[in-house]
Amino acid sequence: MTGNDIRTVVYDVVCAIPPGRVTSYGAIARAIGAPHHARLVGRVMAGCCDVGIPAQRVVDSAGRLSGRIAFGPGRMEALLEAEGVFVANSRVRNFRKVFWDPLKELGF
Repeated sequence: MTGNDIRTVVYDVVCAIPPGRVTSYGAIARAIGAPHHARLVGRVMAGCCDVGIPAQRVVDSAGRLSGRIAFGPGRMEALLEAEGVFVANSRVRNFRKVFWDPLKELGF
């Protein structure tokens, strides 16, 4: 896949995440057939905070808001909380409960 193909596929998966749910960079990487490339997914996500992609719904594998710096102070937390995802200390509370697995949900 080319860089544009990867970006398109990653964005498609992210856009499928329902409001009130989150997934991880690694789960997206597994879903697109690149299980060892969670950091690549992170790099793709770094540039989409203001382009209509719900990037706030992507966190690290422990539920930490590792991409929060790209949003500006408190914005990622506010976006998630507006969707009903509770955040404490820059980490999704009840992470397992709100985790959305694209591999399972999208049938990749």
